Amino acid sequence: MHIINKKIIIEKIGIILVSLSTLIVISSLIIIFYDILVKGIDKISFEFLFTFPKKNMTEGGIYPAIIGTLYVTIVSVIFSVPFGITAGIYLSEYSKENKFTTLIRTTIKNLAGIPSIVYGLFGLGIFVTGMKIGESVLSAGLTLGLLVLPVIITTTEEALKRVPESYRDASIGLGATKWQTIKKVLIPSAGPGIMTGIILSIGRAAGETAPILFTGAAFYLHTLPGSIFDKFMALPYHIFALSTQHAQLSKVRPIAYGATLILIFLVFMLSSIAFFLRLKLRKISEGNL
Repeated sequence: MHIINKKIIIEKIGIILVSLSTLIVISSLIIIFYDILVKGIDKISFEFLFTFPKKNMTEGGIYPAIIGTLYVTIVSVIFSVPFGITAGIYLSEYSKENKFTTLIRTTIKNLAGIPSIVYGLFGLGIFVTGMKIGESVLSAGLTLGLLVLPVIITTTEEALKRVPESYRDASIGLGATKWQTIKKVLIPSAGPGIMTGIILSIGRAAGETAPILFTGAAFYLHTLPGSIFDKFMALPYHIFALSTQHAQLSKVRPIAYGATLILIFLVFMLSSIAFFLRLKLRKISEGNL
């Protein structure tokens, strides 16, 4: 009886600590968002969203930064998603359990924890100077793609491993090949989990500053990028520049808060689209069961 009571007490303490930790995290996020909302909402207007900056960015809008952020995020997703899903499928379904695959998984997990500034320097050395792409949307997008690639690989592998083994056995038992089983059974079933990794990747790619700092982001441009080989403005770097590098910090600080609010909304919008696709995939996979 004493042991049971002790376990109950420990369980209740654990629940209280977890609940308290969750409350602290959520409260911190609400406070930060409220501060940004109060200080940035007054700057939000049609002119702010759809005009170019002027007078050394002390007036005007952030339109080129919004477009540049969308461009570079799309390039990173186009690059990282196919390679990440393919690598996750290989590790889950084709690779044998040995020291080599263990080393690969360990390396991928380590890459996920590397500071983003390291990816920026790597992108500078490989894409900008090594491959002579130059500072551009493409170089920045490829660098961000490498940054989020470990997350997509890991979530894809874990999502596929969570699919019950009976699904594989039933499909192969009905005469399907291994690839047909992966394509028609496993990927639809693991689709929601895979989309979770993509959602996380989109949010991180859109909000990173360090990787694009060396690979193509510009402080101030009068035009939109005409191609993926042009330099671009981006909201994360724009906010960084207005907050730390500008000669009139107090004058441009409201613009920085407004740009931050738009970046949060943009990440939320992109993540919501991916989340909607995740729900659709879940309904499709549940309907096929």
